Amino acid sequence: MQPAVFRALLHFIYTDSLPGGEDEDTEMAQLLLVAADRYAMERLKLVCQSILCKDLNVDTVATTLALADQHNCDELKDGCLEFIEISDTNAMDDVVATQGFKDLKVTCPSLIVDALEKRRKFRKA
Repeated sequence: MQPAVFRALLHFIYTDSLPGGEDEDTEMAQLLLVAADRYAMERLKLVCQSILCKDLNVDTVATTLALADQHNCDELKDGCLEFIEISDTNAMDDVVATQGFKDLKVTCPSLIVDALEKRRKFRKA
């Protein structure tokens, strides 16, 4: 664990909040999510999921979906799937073109199927 992540983790344990500025840092939220999952810190997991949901975009959604699946973050996973579901065709093309999406196809193809099925159902409605 990186020293900055450990400091943020300790700060959260003692204050139930992230250090100043950390709530805007997506990379730190990802690293803290992994640590929170490892040490069964459910409140910190929820805080990190909230930060990551707010920062979803075409470039991050596939990587974030993989992270959510890997660390059993249902709220974050649902947020990612919803982002994909409501994306317009051009945005979806951009998502598919990202390295994160290509990695997701290899590491967890079932997530791709879930996302596409949800998107298809949304489009029919």
